[in-house]
Amino acid sequence: MELGLTLGCSIFALLFAVYLAKWVLKNDEGTPSMREIAEAIREGAEAFLARQYKTIAALTIPVAAVLYVLYAFVRPHSEHDPVSETLLATYVAGSFILGAICSGIAGYMGMFVSIRSNIRTASASRSSLNRGLQIALRGGAVSGLFVVAMSLLGVGGLFAILRAFDLEAEKIPFLIVGYGFGASFVALFAQLGGGIYTKAADVGADLVGKVEAGIPEDDPRNPAVIADLVGDNVGDCAGRGADLFESTAAENIGAMILGVALYPYFGLKGILFPLVVRAFGLIASIFGIMAVRTREDGDPMHALNRGYYLTTVLAALGFGVGCYWLLASAQAPDAWWHFWLCGLIGLATAMAFVYITQYYTEYKYRPVKEIAEASQTGPATNIITGFAVAMECTAVPVIVIAIAIMASYHLGQSSGVANAGLFGTAVATMGMLGTAAYILAMDTFGPIADNAGGIIEMSQQPEEIRKKTDRLDAVGNTTKALTKGYAIGSAALAAFLLFSAYLDEVKNFGKPLAAVDIAKPGVFVGGLLGAMLVFLFAALAIRAVGKAAYYVINEVRRQFRENPGILRGTAKPSYRQCVDIVTSGALKQMVLPGVLTVAMPIAVGLIFKRFAIGAEAVAALLMVGTMAGILVATMLNNGGGAWDNAKKFVETGQYGGKGSDTHKAAVGGDTVGDPFKDTAGPSLHVVIKLLSTITLVLAPLFI
Repeated sequence: MELGLTLGCSIFALLFAVYLAKWVLKNDEGTPSMREIAEAIREGAEAFLARQYKTIAALTIPVAAVLYVLYAFVRPHSEHDPVSETLLATYVAGSFILGAICSGIAGYMGMFVSIRSNIRTASASRSSLNRGLQIALRGGAVSGLFVVAMSLLGVGGLFAILRAFDLEAEKIPFLIVGYGFGASFVALFAQLGGGIYTKAADVGADLVGKVEAGIPEDDPRNPAVIADLVGDNVGDCAGRGADLFESTAAENIGAMILGVALYPYFGLKGILFPLVVRAFGLIASIFGIMAVRTREDGDPMHALNRGYYLTTVLAALGFGVGCYWLLASAQAPDAWWHFWLCGLIGLATAMAFVYITQYYTEYKYRPVKEIAEASQTGPATNIITGFAVAMECTAVPVIVIAIAIMASYHLGQSSGVANAGLFGTAVATMGMLGTAAYILAMDTFGPIADNAGGIIEMSQQPEEIRKKTDRLDAVGNTTKALTKGYAIGSAALAAFLLFSAYLDEVKNFGKPLAAVDIAKPGVFVGGLLGAMLVFLFAALAIRAVGKAAYYVINEVRRQFRENPGILRGTAKPSYRQCVDIVTSGALKQMVLPGVLTVAMPIAVGLIFKRFAIGAEAVAALLMVGTMAGILVATMLNNGGGAWDNAKKFVETGQYGGKGSDTHKAAVGGDTVGDPFKDTAGPSLHVVIKLLSTITLVLAPLFI
């Protein structure tokens, strides 16, 4: 029954996403000039995604083959294996491929609708702010629902298939860990490639257009402007969709592995509990999405917040029902409400991260105002102050994560179920991801609204229409920042859960690790390499944006120099040339950091296996790498967001407004922050979870 409910809710959510897509696509597409711009964005986004997925497929197939060979022929069979070596290799490699395919489908579907929602949002905004808001959010909701439902359907479907082969329920989670790794693998390249693309185009468009030529943002005379608008879709829609897909998939499997340890108390219900409460969260998100509406003079952000609060309340109630139904045990009669409180802690942590991110990235508050004020004395003081804010903003999130982990662990320990502390933290992680579909809808709302504003600007619509889309765009910038904060918070809790699942897995394969002894030289080195990987990956990602932006800047300058009629408005620039340059640059630059991330834990595990500490050295790499990744990703995300909004604060007329020296300094800071917040930061969320999923998959090889 529990599995049937999970699969039923997943299919219902997918059908509802199709209904929303049809509703969005029925809306008006505006004037011919608006359609021409939207068509250029659509073509560029689809061309990039097609080339990106070909590159990812070329990397995925060899990795699946290597996984099969390692499990089937290299690793000796162990008495602790759940099935024979050939079957184990087939299940792991097969689930890896399925996870990769499902992640790709979820990312593509989200972008498919977003690049068709932008023109409809722009057209609707000519007559109604509320209609524009609803089209943008429901277009984003297609992505949110597809991502979470596909993730749930994949894990639940795999479990159902293996159960049909009469495999024991306790063994199945260890056989499908490849699904989470496949999702993480695709997510890393989707987020990294999309992030490099979007920021290379953005930096190129801003530096030559705003600073050198003095023309406004989204001005049709700028050859890089279409590439910039394409980048919003491939980075924030397809990339973030793949990111949260792998979050939910990996967290579901990790929680199921921890549920196996509690089988004497809850039986099969404890293993399926993560899937059931995720299904309830999907239904809660649908109600929240449909509840969003605003008055023409209202604040769209208030409307989105009301939908979020409704989703959170319904998800909390669903959690309570799930705990009472599935985690009630005669041996521990109080366990269910202890675990419900753990889920509520997760939901509260999600909300806390939303508000912390808001404080550090909105220009209503002290940090962003400080950066804007510092811009009066030039770009150097802007960058010094911005970097100080970026480093400062790591403190409060870490305290929130610490409280959530300790409180949920204590509740699990006091539940009456033996050794349930780690399961308590797993339930808190499930709570945090309970609203993932709505959060992702808000995230995708951002690029849709941004594109709508660009279409209005480039098609030279009246000023009063631009003001409406500017209001939606401002809200979209806020929601994009909030969802990055949410993503790093969920990555932190999920990484702790997956680390615990890793220890459980190596114990199941006959290598119990009561502790990770950092005093051993090899284990210390493993931890040091984990921290180094985070910094090296971030450096490569940021440098990749610089390299790709270099080509864009030179191309825009060339067009302005060779065709003076572009700036006079008498000749059209070549948008396609910039799109092609950024596409090839982004795809070329994403390979090295991606391959490095996958190779590092494998190399550490196999090298230190020779000294009989492979599993422990990898555990140290995972633990220390996760800690460093959380801090660096938080710093990059919030620091970049603060620089961006400091520029926007100056553009409201503060400290001289647009065109002033203060504004030029703020644009410089924003340009530095761009690859921080949209390339390296979001990609590190994926790195943290990829380290966890790859170690889960390859744990038997390190023993």
